[in-house]
Amino acid sequence: HALRFASACLGPMREIVQLQAGQCGNQIGSKFWELACKEHGVGPDGRYCGEIDAELERINVFFNEAKGGRRFVPRAVLMDLEPGTTDAVRGGLYGRLYDTYLI
Repeated sequence: HALRFASACLGPMREIVQLQAGQCGNQIGSKFWELACKEHGVGPDGRYCGEIDAELERINVFFNEAKGGRRFVPRAVLMDLEPGTTDAVRGGLYGRLYDTYLI
């Protein structure tokens, strides 16, 4: 009943939160975000660099817009018991894309 109530009050929700766990989950998740960035015209630093309005049409399904405009942050939580995997994500080309408190 709660889900039906929330759906009736809020309308259809079209936001995705991705949980990336462990080495494999974080490696696959990182590749997913690279592709999502390319499809939506988002650069490795999270800034919009596209040229087509359609890229921004559904960008809020996967990304939150940061304060100050045209910088987008993936709606993702990265976790691992070993810091090496998340350090590799942070140190990679798309490392500046993520909110550091969600890693």
